[in-house]
Amino acid sequence: MSALTTLSNGRIRLRPWREQDRDPFAAMNADARVMEHFPSQLSRSESDAFVDRIRQHFCEHGFGLWAIELVDTAHFIGFTGLAVPQFSAHFTPCVEIGWRLAFEHWGRGYATEAARLALGYAFGALALAEVVSFTSTANHRSRAVMERLGMRRDPADDFDHPALPEGHPLRRHVLYRLGSGSYSGV
Repeated sequence: MSALTTLSNGRIRLRPWREQDRDPFAAMNADARVMEHFPSQLSRSESDAFVDRIRQHFCEHGFGLWAIELVDTAHFIGFTGLAVPQFSAHFTPCVEIGWRLAFEHWGRGYATEAARLALGYAFGALALAEVVSFTSTANHRSRAVMERLGMRRDPADDFDHPALPEGHPLRRHVLYRLGSGSYSGV
């Protein structure tokens, strides 16, 4: 498939990135509430570089992190999708599912809905055998999304994120897995 693939469920749409997404994306990445479980908020240049990396990932892999918009308003609210982690760990190489939404859109089910669309694509069009997701141990909101998706955690899979230094409060991560045979799509 391609970076032009669009997925929708009638309430949200996962679509290719547009230049006008950069402003709301930068605002989202500068919000301390959104970035609570990341090492730091992103500057505008760091946020723009992230968009460039997302676009490059689509070119290299044929999938990536889609922009999420509300179908009824076409407003950008965040991203979700699939990525190949750029670090080595006991579970890599793999494909990860991730999401990030602007704070004002939390608590409405958008992250779970968007992730379900992405997982349907992962197990359907891409025919992946497994998708993983990981986050810092304290990120209970993302962990709840993982569990709603049917992903399962084995504490033996938990790991120290290699991009974070020893002693960093976010270094310890939990790993959730979902196999194609376990995904119900609901």
